[in-house]
Amino acid sequence: MSSSRRDLLKLGGLSLATLSQTAYGAPTRSHHAVQTLFDVRAFGATGDGKTIDTPAINRTIEAAAAAGGGTVLFPAGTYMCFSIHLKSKVDLYLAQGSTILAADGPKPGDATGYNGGKYDAPEPKTAWDAYQDFGHNHWHNSLIWGEDLHDFSILGPGLIWGRGLTAGHGNHVLPDGVGNKAIALKNCRNVIFRDFSILKGGHFGLLLTGVDNVTIDNLKIDTDRDGIDIDCCRNVRVSNCTVNSPEDDAICPKSSYALGYARSTDNVTITNCYTTGKYEIGSLLDGTFKVSKLANSKEATGRIKCGTESNGGFRNITISNCVCEGSRGIALESADGALLEDIAITNITMRECTVAPLYVRLCARMRGPVDAKVGTVRRVFIDNFISYNSSSIQPGIVAGIPSAMIEDVHLSNIYFHQVGNAPKEMADLIPDQYEKSYPDPTRQGNFPAHGLFLRNIKGIDVSHVEFALASPDPRVAVWAQNIQGLDLFRIKSPAASQGNFLFKEVTDLQLSGSRGVKDISLDRVDRVL
Repeated sequence: MSSSRRDLLKLGGLSLATLSQTAYGAPTRSHHAVQTLFDVRAFGATGDGKTIDTPAINRTIEAAAAAGGGTVLFPAGTYMCFSIHLKSKVDLYLAQGSTILAADGPKPGDATGYNGGKYDAPEPKTAWDAYQDFGHNHWHNSLIWGEDLHDFSILGPGLIWGRGLTAGHGNHVLPDGVGNKAIALKNCRNVIFRDFSILKGGHFGLLLTGVDNVTIDNLKIDTDRDGIDIDCCRNVRVSNCTVNSPEDDAICPKSSYALGYARSTDNVTITNCYTTGKYEIGSLLDGTFKVSKLANSKEATGRIKCGTESNGGFRNITISNCVCEGSRGIALESADGALLEDIAITNITMRECTVAPLYVRLCARMRGPVDAKVGTVRRVFIDNFISYNSSSIQPGIVAGIPSAMIEDVHLSNIYFHQVGNAPKEMADLIPDQYEKSYPDPTRQGNFPAHGLFLRNIKGIDVSHVEFALASPDPRVAVWAQNIQGLDLFRIKSPAASQGNFLFKEVTDLQLSGSRGVKDISLDRVDRVL
């Protein structure tokens, strides 16, 4: 038995005594075997990068499932594939040097893809397709997919390369045979993704919808759309992942209507991750780190975001110990009726943010059933948050709408360093409420603050915050409107002759310990301080 295979067995907790194999690697199960190894080459896969290996790989997976479970091994090689079908109790192990390569699908005007092959057709249209983009409504038109499965994993240091996948945009229907996701799961449980890399994952590197008890650890994703989407999922752990996604979001919990009903995304931890929109696709994985043309522009994305699809809700979410570089920052959004509550964000360092470093938004886009009610955002705690050298003039934003106010927000130990130098006329802006618009700071125009823009909130505590500017800025540091209960403590900002705090319709204000302004306690205030 080879040393690599022996090492794999050790990783899986197996002893050599529990496994017997033929010389070719095709498995036989001994009486005491707990698991068996299934080598895709023993079932006819070539790994030559030219032959379509999908039939052989799916045969291997089916054989493992028929045996009661097992590990499907991809030795070093390039396996060109169309749709691979996952099975319960079957793990895929991508050995070092192995690549699962997405074959080219049908092109416009052609009936077939590479060597006459196609990806599985998307599922039939449903009544709720209009509530989210095409890619969110379908799973089968993917490189690797599974539905109604349990207890399986994809492991190992190999690569999934979605070269033949389309990135897809908006709600445009894709023709049958075209693939647009690297990995897609629907209604599954007990799933592990660990150690592999994804290059160009199509619309989604990972699209998980209605998937519970998930571990996502040590993935490296270098892609042109979303990296990891966690939609309508519960009990999810994302850790130690690196995602470069210059044209879309990096790690994105969602709660869409794709299952045909509103289901919340609950109990999610995102920790020790690095996200960016700064680099050319592929240059993160190959270590060259070539700066993208999108870098330092508002088009660069690469952020961690809850939303925008938000029909169900987000509950018990923590984001901690993450580094964001050249990205749009961190966003929490309830736009379609979702509850967004009990959110903790801690220990975040951010550099070269391309738009608002922090964006907390409650609005009424209401892309969903007509009887849905506007959602809620409450109990959001953000602590130890550093944003340095932001290339944007947009401030941090926490904004509800007059009919639906954000509740109970705590911001502490924050440092925002912005480029500054906004045009003088921005200081006098009163931005539109954009109550029914797509929630994104790039679509809301300019703001009259360089530090924090606060609007339509019941209860917000801001303490130990410093705002810094690379160049002088005519706007106030904090602009607040329609706030019921605002505590500002130890706010440090560049001196401004016109004042640094602008209040409109603010009740129950406590301002203390801040340089350049006396401590005050007011029942109501409508002026600049």
